[in-house]
Amino acid sequence: MSQENPNQALLKVENLRVSFRVNKKDSVETVKGISFEIPRNSTVALVGESGSGKSVSSLAVMGLLPPDTSSIAAESKIIFEGRSLLELSIAERRDLCGKEISMIFQEPMTSLNPVFTVGFQIAEVLRLHMGMDAKQARKRSIELLEEVGIPDPKNKIDAYPSQMSGGQQQRVMIAMAIACEPKLLIADEPTTALDVTIQKQIIDLIDALRTKHKMSVLFITHDLALVGEIADHVIVMRNGEIREAGTVEQIFESPKDTYTQALLHCRPTLDTRPWRLPVIADFMNNNGALVEQKQRPRGLKGDEEIVLEVKDLGKSFYSREGFFGKKEFKAVEGVSFKLARGKTLGVVGESGSGKTTVGLTLMRLHQATTGQALFEGKDILSMSNKEFHHYKRRIQIIFQNPYASLNPRFTVGQILMEPMYIHNIGANDSERSAMAYQLLEKVGLPTIAFHRYPHEFSGGQRQRIAIARCLTMKPEVLVCDESVSALDVSVQAQVLNLLQDLQEEFGLSYIFISHDLAVVKYIADQVMVMNKGKVIELANSDDLYLNPTQAYTKTLLNAIPKGLQH
Repeated sequence: MSQENPNQALLKVENLRVSFRVNKKDSVETVKGISFEIPRNSTVALVGESGSGKSVSSLAVMGLLPPDTSSIAAESKIIFEGRSLLELSIAERRDLCGKEISMIFQEPMTSLNPVFTVGFQIAEVLRLHMGMDAKQARKRSIELLEEVGIPDPKNKIDAYPSQMSGGQQQRVMIAMAIACEPKLLIADEPTTALDVTIQKQIIDLIDALRTKHKMSVLFITHDLALVGEIADHVIVMRNGEIREAGTVEQIFESPKDTYTQALLHCRPTLDTRPWRLPVIADFMNNNGALVEQKQRPRGLKGDEEIVLEVKDLGKSFYSREGFFGKKEFKAVEGVSFKLARGKTLGVVGESGSGKTTVGLTLMRLHQATTGQALFEGKDILSMSNKEFHHYKRRIQIIFQNPYASLNPRFTVGQILMEPMYIHNIGANDSERSAMAYQLLEKVGLPTIAFHRYPHEFSGGQRQRIAIARCLTMKPEVLVCDESVSALDVSVQAQVLNLLQDLQEEFGLSYIFISHDLAVVKYIADQVMVMNKGKVIELANSDDLYLNPTQAYTKTLLNAIPKGLQH
């Protein structure tokens, strides 16, 4: 990667202060006077947790902050190639930020227009900023799709975003971003919800494009492990301030700030499994000292009590083909496993491998096509709805997105008490509310949360509410479907510690579905690897990670971000 030349700063940010109005009188400052530079032909990583101000800073550079609710302080400066961006007119800023500075957003499906083909959307950029006609723009769009690794670009150009996978959607966003060959590419959490293999592909692609087009990259993320694989320089932010900045070697090998040290240690690693994952507070309250912990044993001996046995589970989806025919797609085929009481089965695989379909089918949110799921010897898949009602209490699911699974019109108290009403838990409202308060305390939330609404909480807190809702029914099996994948590493550590505490206290069994293999190795006793709807490997976690037998498993393990690769 390129080395820093202090005389060739492409972008200079000086004393940037950004405030947001919360009402007519009051405002809150989210970015508090930060200064940094992005050299030419280099990658600068902006790292921090949610709320640190990193995305707001990038939006300020792009001129995308909402003018009616935000303001940038008069003394702030954003200088791009000697031009002050804050002094440009709206039209000049739009032209510059579409052509010379471009941005890849975190969630491609909310950034791509679902009613237009991907080819139309790429071509629109070329027509607006490069003055191409329709024929030229289409030809160049095909070339761009090919450059970012979209298979069969001549046909895919006419596909809609919904017809592409998450990784392909993100590649389309990258194609749009590099269409005008910008000098600065801002990538805002471009790999957060992607599988490890797709994540590695996107990281490698951005790095290759940076080298090819001789552009600079501002890479925004909360995952320091990723930073080591792509960045030349690192800026660590917290609460709107820069805590530390330096070369990637300095940050990884000799971090000076306690907060940076904490971020580096919060994420699970493949070579250790401490009894509890350290969280930010552990470092901040202990002056950066890492307390030695005993290692947590994982694995099955073979004599454990089996709470759930799945035999030859299959799930097919059908689509219309022609006037009278239908086409079968086997999402899950011949899946069998045993879940031991008080233990965790990790289920890993790329998007489309069938891992989430397994969880939803076991919950009867999908109707199984074949197979059995024996809970205490009874097949819960073939039961009537009336029979299964009793078992709903005992098998629960935590979804990936807590905000989408929590009713925004209910207070947290109502969310927790609703399942109690349905399943006749508690004699009266007083008893139910007392149980809800106990559960809030159990998952580490204050009692005041009982009267608040989901939108008033952070992502990690909402996930704790979702866990508390599951616990209202005192389940024996919890299906965790990507339940920590979108969380900051520090919040992720808190939720994983909570799940372990609850497992020890209540003897819960988990089916832990995730694309993050480092997290799975930390929390799982057994790991089941899925590919194209089938189980290709099943073993104790330590055995599988040390001696994988399948090439696909080895590919997944090799794609795990390992930090500094220089």
